Amino acid sequence: MTVVAKFEIEYLQYLGPDGTPVAEFPEAFSDPATLLPLFKQMLFVRTFDSKAIALQRTGKLGTYAACLGHEATHVGIGAAMRPEDVFAPSYREYGAQIMRGVQLREILMYWGGDERGNDFQHQKHDFPWCVPIATQCLHAAGAALAFKLRKEPRVAVTCCGDGGSSKTDTYAAINSAGAYALPFVQCIVNNGWAISVPRTAQTGAETLAQKGLAGGLHCLQVDGNDLVAVLEGMRRALERARNGEGGSVIEFMTYRLHDHTTADDARRYRDEAEVKDAWTRDPMTRLRTYLTAQNLWDEDQEKAWIADCGQRIDVEINAYLELKVQPVEAMFDYLYADPPPDLLEQRAKAIAAEGRA
Repeated sequence: MTVVAKFEIEYLQYLGPDGTPVAEFPEAFSDPATLLPLFKQMLFVRTFDSKAIALQRTGKLGTYAACLGHEATHVGIGAAMRPEDVFAPSYREYGAQIMRGVQLREILMYWGGDERGNDFQHQKHDFPWCVPIATQCLHAAGAALAFKLRKEPRVAVTCCGDGGSSKTDTYAAINSAGAYALPFVQCIVNNGWAISVPRTAQTGAETLAQKGLAGGLHCLQVDGNDLVAVLEGMRRALERARNGEGGSVIEFMTYRLHDHTTADDARRYRDEAEVKDAWTRDPMTRLRTYLTAQNLWDEDQEKAWIADCGQRIDVEINAYLELKVQPVEAMFDYLYADPPPDLLEQRAKAIAAEGRA
């Protein structure tokens, strides 16, 4: 028998679920103090997440997709990127977007149904929110092609979930990135569930990382609840891309500790024991335990920091709540630079329906 190909997928983990190091840290993160500001950022994201859910429950926000349990993955992705890189998110990567300058009020505007939340004030070149599953992966591949043609040392990074990794958009993006050796990083946030469908029911692949192999990309699986592993995985992928060595697919193993969105009830399809077990791998607990053991963090610091986070988040919430609601016809103003006649007709009808013709 002749074997024409074989492969291995490397797995990265440096901190175990109990906060104990299981491997020597990469040199870039050998000083534990470098992790402290990122842990604080993770706490900031979790605090914001809980407040956003409360806003939705009180009718001040539309359906909201929580990121509870994803903080290490999202913050790690955002921290590893350079400002000039481009990020094409789905609709849940708040940690990465906040790290890249997206304002909390913009996040709230988006989930409040206000399209102005897609017009980022401090990160204009990043792509807006993307709800159609995995279409943002193609956008990132296109941006990466532009970077290569212009000979710019920039990288396009995109995220999709485990369900999104089975979409044709993802495969097409991976194929393009491999064919043209693009500076492209495909992050697959594997939280175990594609809304209500378990990962085992939507793909037969042994890993999701290996989906990049057929496209010729470098592939890696990472403990997505281990911030050090996320940072190292991203560092490797971004370095390869900038050096002209092509794109990467990184599968981040994490878990969605909240429902898919506030419109969902995961108890209908997800076993309570599974969720309870997932909490033992919580990225916040893991890093908190490690930093506490290094005498870099304690309970008093955490209480003070959460209080500070709450105050800063409340400023953004109030700014969102005080925004003047846009007129109904504003929904037509974000689709085309030059709207086609049928949309202009619909816009006029919307204005007339409110007696403002």
